Amino acid sequence: MDLIIISGRSGSGKSTALHQLEDEGYYAIDNLPASLLPALVRDTGPGLPENFHGIAVCIDARNAFRDLQGFNATLESLPGEVQCRILYLDADEATLIKRFSETRRRHPLTSESLPLAEAIRYESELLEPLAATATLTLDTRAMTIYELRDAVRQRLVGSEAEDMAILFQSFGFKRGVPGDADLIFDLRMLPNPHWSPELRSKTGVDSEVAHYLEEHSITHQLFEDIAGFIERWVPAYQKSSRSYLTVALGCTGGQHRSVYMAHRLYTHFQGQLAQLQLRHRELQ
Repeated sequence: MDLIIISGRSGSGKSTALHQLEDEGYYAIDNLPASLLPALVRDTGPGLPENFHGIAVCIDARNAFRDLQGFNATLESLPGEVQCRILYLDADEATLIKRFSETRRRHPLTSESLPLAEAIRYESELLEPLAATATLTLDTRAMTIYELRDAVRQRLVGSEAEDMAILFQSFGFKRGVPGDADLIFDLRMLPNPHWSPELRSKTGVDSEVAHYLEEHSITHQLFEDIAGFIERWVPAYQKSSRSYLTVALGCTGGQHRSVYMAHRLYTHFQGQLAQLQLRHRELQ
């Protein structure tokens, strides 16, 4: 049975992620006491209708302190047939404070003696056991609701726990480096199609942009170096029992060079690596 646990600090997007999994066919439960997880799996799992993919639960700082501290023991008590994955969402403190200010929601840990900023920091301490055991961590600071839902769909839905999923993601440095990137390659030394008027409105998936870049030998040299690095080191990542690996490829705006290279790598490794995913952050 597939079990997905969602956690993270308040304001990071846990409800959005849980709703996406519910839409994808998971039996979803919000704010589950961590101590009830084994009973939920034992009593509910076998009775799920065939059209359900599994169970998705949200466990956050509203749990009892002892339940959060004993989270590892709770995981170990789950039946062996359960395939458990943990998604941990987070964002920087400034982003979380801004989100609470915009929505005017009350942080669950704030009180007269604990202001918002301190509550956010304290929440991080409480959730450390879940953050440390997460199989996938997403930084949502630069994500819209739609981008987060798309990321959950791509990274979690339909993926097998025993295979490492590899995501090739293009991005633009002007919007910041993806917080969940494991490997980052800077492509800004490649010739920029942006300065060609007829290519400016196109993207790296268009044949005209690909032709422009492939006229330069540096493009092929860089592709071969990145592909060679991945071919050499991905097996080592797989042996370390990782479930996910994000290869981020960046250029200035995330429209031409990074999109081209991410698409080329994705095409190159199809058939060689089990679970491949492709995402163009700035084209979403």
